[in-house]
Amino acid sequence: MEHQANRYLGTRTVRNGIHIGRYEHCLAASILSFSMLVAAAGIGQAQVVGEEAELDRLRAKAEEAMGNDDAEGAAMNMGRAALMAAQLGKRQTEPALRRAFKATEHLYRSQEHGYRGLALFRRAGGELPASAGVCGSLQLAQLELQHAQETLVESTSTNRSDTASPRLPAIRQTTDDWTIVLSSMMGEFRCPN
Repeated sequence: MEHQANRYLGTRTVRNGIHIGRYEHCLAASILSFSMLVAAAGIGQAQVVGEEAELDRLRAKAEEAMGNDDAEGAAMNMGRAALMAAQLGKRQTEPALRRAFKATEHLYRSQEHGYRGLALFRRAGGELPASAGVCGSLQLAQLELQHAQETLVESTSTNRSDTASPRLPAIRQTTDDWTIVLSSMMGEFRCPN
């Protein structure tokens, strides 16, 4: 009964020999809130690093699928990687990183469409000239590749060397390599330019 009266009156109580008052409760709640905030921020930072690792894992998985002659699996993984790049790009606060992830998204979408075109060509029996669906997929790949190249040119013209994303050189090299591959695919499949 005395405990209930103390609680309603806001007076200090004694628990296990320690005086606990209103201010001590507020301090404990503040410390707990701050600890939760720091933990959440740490998890958020780890999540970004984890998502970048997931992006790289999906890209590697797509390359492995192409190595195993599984164009459909490669297309699916590149689509997932493109989606992950888009999400990472939206979360960036620095314009250089945002553009780097945007270029990555366009490049991966281009590869996704290219791999889908290859899978469709194989499913259709591999007869030349390729069907309109195959050529349409390759044309979408070409369009996305152009967007990636434009984003990279924009990144080069607006970034100083000290603000450029560390991912940029690898994205440029992959874009250059994919340009050659896509051009040869369109030629081999006899698709109109």
